[in-house]
Amino acid sequence: MFELTWFAWALLGVAAVVIGLSKTAVPGAGTVAVAIFAAMLPAKQSTGTILLLLILADLFAVFTYRKHTNWRALLRLAPAVVAGILLGVVFLFFADDVWVKKTIGVILLVVIAITLLRRRMGAQVSDAGPHRVAAATYGTIGGFTTMVANAAGPVMSMYFLAARFPVKEFLGTAAWFFAIVNIGKVPFSIGLGLITVPGLVVDLVLAPLVIGGALFGRWLAGRLNQTVFERLVIAFTVIGAVYLLI
Repeated sequence: MFELTWFAWALLGVAAVVIGLSKTAVPGAGTVAVAIFAAMLPAKQSTGTILLLLILADLFAVFTYRKHTNWRALLRLAPAVVAGILLGVVFLFFADDVWVKKTIGVILLVVIAITLLRRRMGAQVSDAGPHRVAAATYGTIGGFTTMVANAAGPVMSMYFLAARFPVKEFLGTAAWFFAIVNIGKVPFSIGLGLITVPGLVVDLVLAPLVIGGALFGRWLAGRLNQTVFERLVIAFTVIGAVYLLI
C-alpha cells in the first residue's frame, strides 16, 4: 500500500475533484490532476491509478453530453489515435519519467503555438485536406500522450478548439473520445503493471470526489460563455505544459 500523509491525501482529493470538473466543464484542467498524482504516487503507478478515475468521470461526461457529439470528427481521428497509442506503448519501454515529461511538455507548447497562430490568421479546420492533416497530427500526438502520461486532454482540446466546436459539442465529442480511448488503454496498463491493488484502493477512496466534481462541472458548463470557456481551456493547457517541462 502506498504510504501517504494527510497532505498527500488532501492533494489527491483536490485532483479527484479536478478530474470530474475537467470532463464536464473545463477540458485541459485534467493535466493539473495528472501532475498531482505523479507527484504524490510512484510515477508509473500513478498513471494506472488515475486512469480508472478518468474512466469514471468519462462515463458521467458521456451521459451528460451524449446528444452533443460530432461522430464524424471522432471517426476521422480514430486511425491516427490508434497509431499514437501503439507508439506510446513502445516509448514506455525505453524512456524514463524525465524524458516522458519533457517530451510531452514540448509537444503541448508547440500545439498551443500552432493553434493560436492559425486562429490569429483566421484559419479554421475545414472538411477538406487541411482537416485530415490536422486530424492525423493531433490524433497521433493525442494517442501518444494519453498512453504515456494520460496527458492528451490539452492536445485534443486544442484540436476541438481549432475546429470551433460550440461548448456542448466540444464537451460531448471529447467525452466519447476519452471514454473510448481510456477504456481501450486498460489492457495495456495492466500488461505494463501500471494498475495495482494499492492503486485500486486509492481509487475507491477518491471516486466520490470525482463524481462530485463531475456534477459541479455539469452545473458550471451551462453558465460558461464561449469566450470564457476557450480562455480557460488555453490557460489550463499552458499550465499543464509548463509543469511537465519544469
